[in-house]
Amino acid sequence: MCSDLAVVVSDLTKVFPVYEKPHHRLFQMLSPASEKHKWYKEFHALKNISFDVKRGETFGIVGRNGSGKSTLLQLICGTLFPTQGSVQVNGRIAALLELGAGFNPDFTGRENVYLNGSVLGLSKEEIDSRFDTIAEFADIGEFIEQPVKSYSSGMYVRLAFAVAINVQPDVLIVDEALAVGDEAFQRKCFARIQNLRDSGSTILFVSHSAGIVTELCDRAILLDQGELIAQGGPKLVVSKYHKLIYAPADSVARLREELKASSEETILTDKFVTDADKVDIKLVASARNGSAVEEDAYYEDGMVPQSTISYAANGVLINDAHIETVDGRRVNVLREGEVYNFVYEAKFTMPAFKVRFGMMIRTTSGLEIGGAVSSTPREAVESIAKGASVKATFAFTCQLLPAVYFLNAGVLAHIDGQEQFAARLIDVDMFRVLPNPERLFTGLTDLVLPPELELSLTDTSGA
Repeated sequence: MCSDLAVVVSDLTKVFPVYEKPHHRLFQMLSPASEKHKWYKEFHALKNISFDVKRGETFGIVGRNGSGKSTLLQLICGTLFPTQGSVQVNGRIAALLELGAGFNPDFTGRENVYLNGSVLGLSKEEIDSRFDTIAEFADIGEFIEQPVKSYSSGMYVRLAFAVAINVQPDVLIVDEALAVGDEAFQRKCFARIQNLRDSGSTILFVSHSAGIVTELCDRAILLDQGELIAQGGPKLVVSKYHKLIYAPADSVARLREELKASSEETILTDKFVTDADKVDIKLVASARNGSAVEEDAYYEDGMVPQSTISYAANGVLINDAHIETVDGRRVNVLREGEVYNFVYEAKFTMPAFKVRFGMMIRTTSGLEIGGAVSSTPREAVESIAKGASVKATFAFTCQLLPAVYFLNAGVLAHIDGQEQFAARLIDVDMFRVLPNPERLFTGLTDLVLPPELELSLTDTSGA
């Protein structure tokens, strides 16, 4: 195995037997070799997967649920054995998969630290030197001397994480976003992972968050139905991932075949790099050296919300809600810092009075980021006749973190003497924001507050 490589996966296949009835497992065990196959069906969790990960690289793994990501990580960790192919890992490996799976419930926290640490390859002397750091990181106080069977679930995984993260692994495997403990502890976990990354550890990272994969990873792969669909730079792979998850159901199979065919041309090697990957490499490099990469907003087929909720219409119908560029081009993949218009048509099926129009942008979790209404109640449109149509246009500057967002649209009117929704659609449209390595803001949205620095050459220390 090349010394520059931390992980080498070669022709990896994993097949699980699936039994129609429980007793078929017994029949299979008792049958002669030539008859065993009759009692089960084969499920191919992974099919001929090959890739390598360089030392110090942060490597992303993305894919839909059931694509084989967790199976792949377990094979790399050695908790599962391949049906075919091989996995080679160069160095000590630590995995944040099923935290605390090796704990003995009757042992105290202290005893489990030594047990789990030894399983992860630490000597007693190494655990002795790191015990205080582990206990401080877990922050469970005097419970460290109590049997872990008395722990809450949060305390249990905090201690398990503290052990795994303080092993100083050569290869760290993280399965999905960390949801360990409260928000403060989660931030501490991610900070520790960042430190490992910066110190040269190789990290294999599974996440559904496109923003995290694009920002943290040097390369990525896309798995689907156990097959490697794409491999290359994170932006390119995430783009293909989005095409797959947002594709209409009747076109998924065709799209998978197209992506598989193109993956043969987009695999990065030292000898061959495609034009698409050159753009992606440039984007990753730009995050490190400050150069900008331009990419226009565009429309991605199949990105249609599945969570739309419609309020009962009360004289108004909302149609054709979408986002446009300022020159009228329909888009749903946006660039940060550009101005766009959210547009919808309101068709009035009965007269309406004191009418206002509104919109709201929300995150995937439903958090309301910001919105607008067409006027104050005092300046509402006095009346709109039956049969009239109104085109409502809301201009906004996209100052959002790279992620997926949803839009609401609503029409307010005075009904029975009070303002009510005459029509409202929740998650009527959705859009995605492209990564921008040049962004200076942190958090979810840009408050458009450019920093100012004032340099003083005067010594004010009094020395």
